[in-house]
Amino acid sequence: MQNRLQVKPDEFLPLRDVVFNTLRQAILTGELKPGERLMEIHLANMLGVSRTPIREAIRKLELEGLVTMIPRRGAEVAQITEKSMSDVLEVRRAMDALCAELACERITEEDLERLKEACGRFEQATGTKDVKKVAQADVELHDIILQATGNSRLIQLVNNLSEQMYRYRFEYIKDISQHERLVEEHRMIYESLVSRDKERAAEAARTHIDNQRKAIIHQIRLDGEKHSAV
Repeated sequence: MQNRLQVKPDEFLPLRDVVFNTLRQAILTGELKPGERLMEIHLANMLGVSRTPIREAIRKLELEGLVTMIPRRGAEVAQITEKSMSDVLEVRRAMDALCAELACERITEEDLERLKEACGRFEQATGTKDVKKVAQADVELHDIILQATGNSRLIQLVNNLSEQMYRYRFEYIKDISQHERLVEEHRMIYESLVSRDKERAAEAARTHIDNQRKAIIHQIRLDGEKHSAV
């Protein structure tokens, strides 16, 4: 395991939480890859901490489904499987369609302008080929639509699911060949909100998720074939 992780001190958080957040973010963004072993002593040395906060972080990550305990091997980053991905995207698909419908009714002209600018920033980010920048621009764009619903319970549910969704979205966004399609899908969602067309907006949101699902399944199967060939 290369020395590529770094703890960023936070005066407001206990060390165990900082370590947890560091490992969690590394898994979500693919810095720690599916199937990669999480050896306590190596992680402790890498992050400059004792093994105790590492052990606590791994335990919490296992509860979140991001880490799997393998007999006689120890902790590993959980694999991205078709089943786990489909479970998350099924729920997100329904929520995003509802968000689009509610946003059609409630989004303000000011928010529409912000959404237009966010679409532009996303397109610019794809030109950088920086996956983290693209992912962040994508999150910011969808957050404008979510906030426009004005439904605090829906916002809470989507935000909770977004933490799990991020890992799959990152896998999708890593594929540069999908960026042009993403730009077009964002444009369709934006235009349907401008025209206040609830049916078109919901369908555009569902299509957006369906295409992610197809692309990620393709990637999962390709990775499986590569591992089988090794």
